[in-house]
Amino acid sequence: MRLIARFILYTLFGWKAVGSYPRNIKKFVLIAAPHTHWQDFPLAMLYKFAESMPANFIGKASLFKPPFGFIFKWLGGEPVDRSKSTNLVQTIVDVYNNKENFILGISPEGTREKVDKWKTGFYFIAKGANVPIVMATLDFKNKEIKMSEPFYPTDNMEDDFEFMQNFYVGVLGKKPENY
Repeated sequence: MRLIARFILYTLFGWKAVGSYPRNIKKFVLIAAPHTHWQDFPLAMLYKFAESMPANFIGKASLFKPPFGFIFKWLGGEPVDRSKSTNLVQTIVDVYNNKENFILGISPEGTREKVDKWKTGFYFIAKGANVPIVMATLDFKNKEIKMSEPFYPTDNMEDDFEFMQNFYVGVLGKKPENY
């Protein structure tokens, strides 16, 4: 699978990786932005398999229903029922605390649509699980998948968000009008 994914992503599609995910860290939150188009997901999955990255993701529960739901599970997905008010942050922190290895890939915008500000759940997950945040992006302008060094959140959320958002300056998503 790795060789096929590498061939498709890097040779056929012409993307390149800039930086790499931290293979020496067993647990972290991976935030990917800007999330503007459905094509972000298949490209991220190609990267996951091309680089043998054991990443997981959460998705709306309807994606995990038959006949194709098993595919999302196989890809590392976990369904989330967004119609119920649950403490999703604590649930995911508990997953981190109960696993030896866990990487959660998540979009800080929480949607492909234009948003005024990022959601904060990923940040509180990282803080609660005491794990770093790795920033990633699919830069469609340069066909680059960029990864940051691990960032450990401080006690200053405003400064932390400014630092993280600076990683994405100049990045062009598939649909720029959505960010």
